Amino acid sequence: MGKGRLEAFSDGVIAIIITIMVLEFKRPDDVSLAALTPLLPHVLIYALSFIYVGIYWNNHHHMFHAARSVTGGVLWANLHLLFWLSLVPFVSGWMGEHYTAPIPVALYGVVLFMNGFAYFILARLLVRHEGPDSVLARALGKDQKTLGSVAAYAIAIGVSGFAPYLSLALYALVAAMWLIPDRRIEKALGEWRPGG
Repeated sequence: MGKGRLEAFSDGVIAIIITIMVLEFKRPDDVSLAALTPLLPHVLIYALSFIYVGIYWNNHHHMFHAARSVTGGVLWANLHLLFWLSLVPFVSGWMGEHYTAPIPVALYGVVLFMNGFAYFILARLLVRHEGPDSVLARALGKDQKTLGSVAAYAIAIGVSGFAPYLSLALYALVAAMWLIPDRRIEKALGEWRPGG
């Protein structure tokens, strides 16, 4: 079946997720610049979460650009990913208020872990559907980058109880690793196209 509706729906859900995140900001009652200082952790967590949602949107776009069609299983895997992405505003808001508390920092990691795991499942289903010689199969390979990210999230969750700042650093490190769009798909598409 065609992939257009899946892409349009996913883009809409991701746009709503980003909108919800910014609506979580509480305006200070005071009008001074000093009143903004307590909001700094919220702004930093918002920025990190915005980057994460943007990374998923960007890589989702690349992945589906390389896919020719989708299956029912791919539709459900995509919904699974969108479910976990939809929890990012909640955990971002909670961690923004309690960025040194182990449970909010760990729960943020759990949501990131599940996003990474859901993305991996979606990618594997697409590769299976497209075939072992497809552009996606050549581009993603064993997808060590996604597996490494999921492992880093697991470590960050594990250390959040005694080193929440280390967890935050790991979350930021994984985001930095993915900030540049995944060039593997672009490269594979270039090789696949005539004259590429």
